[in-house]
Amino acid sequence: MVTRAERNATNPDLGVLAGRLLFAVQRELFSTLAERGFDDLKPRHGAVLAYLDPDGVRATDLSRLSGQHKQNIGILVDELESLGYVERRPDPRDRRAKLVCPTERGLAQMRTADAIMAAIQHRHAERLGTDDYEQFKRRLIEITEYQRARNSSRGDTY
Repeated sequence: MVTRAERNATNPDLGVLAGRLLFAVQRELFSTLAERGFDDLKPRHGAVLAYLDPDGVRATDLSRLSGQHKQNIGILVDELESLGYVERRPDPRDRRAKLVCPTERGLAQMRTADAIMAAIQHRHAERLGTDDYEQFKRRLIEITEYQRARNSSRGDTY
């Protein structure tokens, strides 16, 4: 009988592959960010930082985009605010709502992270060939969106 460990070593399922990719990309991104002066960030902060826009984003939108509970996003925003990466501001379209906006340090982190991610993607595109890499990304997006829609239609929230 084949063990789960053996199966995942030779024929990993989608969840295992997605996790391996996520953790490997996070490891490179956050270790490189630390080398470039952003050593106070942790991979968990990516749920906010990956979706942050220069003009700000509502916490409810960060929750929806990242797939994280709104309470988790609130905790992460609190942490990033105390570290000096974001601040909460009134939403000019609805004064009752708040926007999570990057500070100057947050904007610098965003530019740095974007450059790191571009380099990672460029490296993979060179390795696989641009057309194959673009096809891979399109298919991965398709699978991801299909799975998220399925979960949403079932009322699954995490």
